[in-house]
Parts: sequence; C-alpha cells; structure tokens
Amino acid sequence: MTVKHTIHMGKWTLRMDFGLVAILLLMGATSCFALYNAFNLIRDGSGMSNLIKQIFWYCVGFAVMFVIASLNRKTLFKLIHKAYTVLMICLLYLLASSILFRFTGHSLPFSPWINGAFSWFRLGGLGFQPSEFIKIVLIVMVSEMLSGYWRTHAAPTIQDDWHLLLKIARIALPPLVLIFLQPDTGVCVIIGFTLLVLILCSGLRKEYIWAVAFLTVAVLGLFFYLYFFQRDLMISVFSAYRLQRIDAWLDPESHILGSSNQLYTSLLSLGSAGLTGYGLQANIIAIPEAHTDFIFAAFGQCFGLLGTVFILGICLILDLYLCKIAYNMKRLTDRYITIGVIAMLLYQQIQNLGMIVGLIPITGVTLPLISYGGSSIVSYFIAFGLILRASPNAKKEYRIGRKKQQSL
Repeated sequence: MTVKHTIHMGKWTLRMDFGLVAILLLMGATSCFALYNAFNLIRDGSGMSNLIKQIFWYCVGFAVMFVIASLNRKTLFKLIHKAYTVLMICLLYLLASSILFRFTGHSLPFSPWINGAFSWFRLGGLGFQPSEFIKIVLIVMVSEMLSGYWRTHAAPTIQDDWHLLLKIARIALPPLVLIFLQPDTGVCVIIGFTLLVLILCSGLRKEYIWAVAFLTVAVLGLFFYLYFFQRDLMISVFSAYRLQRIDAWLDPESHILGSSNQLYTSLLSLGSAGLTGYGLQANIIAIPEAHTDFIFAAFGQCFGLLGTVFILGICLILDLYLCKIAYNMKRLTDRYITIGVIAMLLYQQIQNLGMIVGLIPITGVTLPLISYGGSSIVSYFIAFGLILRASPNAKKEYRIGRKKQQSL
C-alpha cells in the first residue's frame, strides 16, 4: 500500500508520500551522476556549470512540489487558470519574435533563436520554456472538465460528448498551434498524446477508441505515401528540416555526417559498450547533446548494459508507483490529473529511448527527470506536487510545534 503521511507545523499542513519522494530523490541523484559522467562529451558550455544548475533546479523543484502540496484546492485551481493566461501571452510573444526574426533578422528581447526554434526565454544563464509548463496546465484543466462532465451527465449522449470535446479543443488548440509554429513538433505530439489518453481513459464511448485508431492508421498511411511519392508537397507543408529527420531514421548510414549523425553515434556508443561500459566519464565516441536528448546513450557508454538497465528500472519504478497512486485515488479530478501525468511521462520515456536506439525518428524529446533542463524538471515537480497534495487520506499524522507530538 502507498506510504502516506500528513505533517502539521502550526497551521501549515503538508501531505507526504515518502515512497514518491524517495523515488524522486533517486531520480535526481541519478540525473546528477549521469551529467557528471557526460562532462567530457559536452561541447558547448561547462559540464560543472550544468551540474550545479541541475542540482539547483532539483532543489527548486522539490520546494515547488511541497508548496503546491500544501495549497488548498480552490487556490490551486485558480492559480492554474491564471497560469494558462500568462503562458498563452508568453507563447504569443515567442511567435511575434519568430515573425520579426523572419523579416528583419532580429528577435525580440529575451527570446533568441535556439536550435532552430523560438521556444525559450533567456535571461543571463537561465532559461524558461513556456511549452513545458502549458503541458501541466492543460492536464489539470482538461481533468477538471472531464470530472465535471461526469458529475453532470449520468447518461451522456453523443451530442453531449461532442460538446465536451469542443470545450477541450477551445483551450488545447491555441497553445498547440503556437507551439507548432515555434516550431516544436515534439512538444505538440506529447500534449496531443497526453490529452488523447486522458480523454479515452475518462470513460467515453469505446467507438471513439476505434475511430482514433483508424484515424491514426490513415494519417500515417497518408504521411508515408506523400513522403515517398509527393516529396515536394511534403517539403512545402512540413519543411525540409523535419523531413531530414525521417531520412535519418529510415537510412542512417547514408547520412552519417549529416542528419543521422546523432542516431549513428548513439547506436555506436551503446553497441560497443558491452556489459559494463568504458567507465567513469568515458569519451570513446563523441555524442552530440550528451547532457540533454542523448544522456541515455552517454550513460550507456560509461556503464554499458547494466547502466542502461538501471535507468530503465528507476523509470519503471516511478511509472508503476504513480499508477498505484492513481488507482487508490477517490476524487475523479485527482485521478485524471495523475493519469495525464503518467501518460505524458511514459510517452516521453518511450520517445526518448526509442529515438536513441533507432525505433522512432529523432524529435528532440528529453528523458524526463534524467536529462539536463530546468523547465522540464520544475514543470514535472509541479505535477508531482498536484499528485502529492491529492493522495488519499494519510495513514499517519505528525504535529510539529505543539507540546506533544500525536500519532494517529
């Protein structure tokens, strides 16, 4: 059973799930250790600087998680709705910077062109990526809609379902379009997949699942038909940059020095590392983006099969633990939020690990809680704070700041 506690310090109440906190501490320690071993592979910037920032962001993440876990429901959901407005303004600002850069060659202040996209705000050495936070906000808002829908519709009709889907589309499509125009296809796919899983798990008609499956197959079929037989049309719609990633995925050996260099080097480093790898801070094979997108390959180069199995193991432990929490939750909104977080986490894990071993095209998706990145870490800890706050009633209760400590 999930280990849950409630700690009272005067008027301040904090729900604690020591199992979840312990797993997150293990993830943080593993992330920092992986970054330490990637020092010799980092081309831009200082490895030690990245490690210090990662430790800082984990500390910020834990602080944010505990603060959110102590807030009451009404205050929390009010803040979520305000955050949606603020993040939409940020996304519009990034779009304006992108348009200005296209026509003048100059971007708006604090929103530079980074890795082919306008996705970040930069202030000194710190960065802020709004799309990472809008993912969490959308999960909460859609979960709120779904739980409200089932409270008011005991026997919903198809018309009721479509009305619900339109309400969800009104809040989800604007940020999705803005993120796609940055361009950041990877985050768009993550958000779309997460919300789709959330909607399908909420109990809507099974016919929708078959419809989604049929639509997915049709879209993939159309995509590959256009890719192989109407390439000029594909380039005009999706840009040559996006198609290069498909080229690199389907035929990596023909583009070793170009678009498939990342995939080729990651496969080479994992395939040659053997059971135990090359040891601490190994630099046998150069791996681009070794501290972010390809940290799994860098860790595998150092510690081989055993190291990669360890990473997979702690990711699986976190996923299963969150599934257990979701199963024990009583309130629909809280359960939907947890399901959404699990779907998002699981998709990013599969996407990142799949692209590193060549099963999925490279989309620039990081490995959650392991890869370097402040926005990703803090956004996930916001989600974990929501889960921590919503855990079922505590088994034990501790009171601090009174004459006598009570244990129930």
